[in-house]
Amino acid sequence: MRILPNGEHSLLVELDDLSQARALADALRRDPIDGVRELVPAARTVLLIGKPGARLADIAARVERLELTTGSLDRPAEQVEIPVRYDGPDLADVAVLTGLDQAGVVAVHTGQVWTVAFCGFLPGFGYLVGESDALRVPRRRTPRTAVPPGAVGLADEYTGAYPRRSPGGWQLIGTTHVVLWDARREPAALFRPGVRVRFVDADA
Repeated sequence: MRILPNGEHSLLVELDDLSQARALADALRRDPIDGVRELVPAARTVLLIGKPGARLADIAARVERLELTTGSLDRPAEQVEIPVRYDGPDLADVAVLTGLDQAGVVAVHTGQVWTVAFCGFLPGFGYLVGESDALRVPRRRTPRTAVPPGAVGLADEYTGAYPRRSPGGWQLIGTTHVVLWDARREPAALFRPGVRVRFVDADA
């Protein structure tokens, strides 16, 4: 773990991998540090944004004393259910890449709880990690210039859904009509770090 200054009011904590970053974010949600206004987790870092007047040295000292548990992270109670039509143009390719048939891909995707590890790329775009590694696939060699909103995809160890039309290189396996980002809603993002997600086959 490395704790680095990031401007005048925040610290960037660098960790070895995603599991440690998730563990740190989980520990800070469970036992908030006085003076920290916001957490921004990523794949291998957690940004701590301090409140006005907070002493960053005190926050860093508290972080250094935390014991991280990567094997059994505490889970928040919040869970959302996302209906998906598994009609994506890359579903057959994902079946070949994973050694499953198309029904098997759907069964694995819907048969586990996914957790939003961090957000990025677009407002409301969450990078979700699952309980199984069976759907780990590479990004497409040639990204699409336009992916429609609601497209559900896979890339590396993550699954996610596009909140709006965007270029993208993920393997698309389905579509959801759930609104993932709405600036008029509180909170605006349906997928937020720590939220658990269950995908459901809308055609089942």
